[in-house]
Amino acid sequence: MLAINYSTLRSNLKDYCDKATDENETIIVTRKDGKSVVLMSLEQYNEFIRNMKNTEYLNKIDRAFKQLEDGKVAVKTIEELETMASR
Repeated sequence: MLAINYSTLRSNLKDYCDKATDENETIIVTRKDGKSVVLMSLEQYNEFIRNMKNTEYLNKIDRAFKQLEDGKVAVKTIEELETMASR
C-alpha cells in the first residue's frame, strides 16, 4: 500500500495507474482537506465487493441461527405457506 499526495498523483497518473493494475498496489491519495481517496484496480475492487457481499450473507445466516437458537422462529407446514402465499 502506498500513500501519496494529490499533486504527486496528478504528475504521475499513468505510473500510479500501472502500479494499481499491474502490481495490484492500493494507493491512498491524500489531500489538503483531509478527504483522502483510494486508487485500486478494477479487479481488486471487484474482489473486495465480492468479499463484502459474502460477509453480509454470512452475517445474515449467523443472525438466522441465533434466532433459531433463541426460539424466535415460526414453524409452518407447506399447506400453511401455500395458503399464506395465495392471499
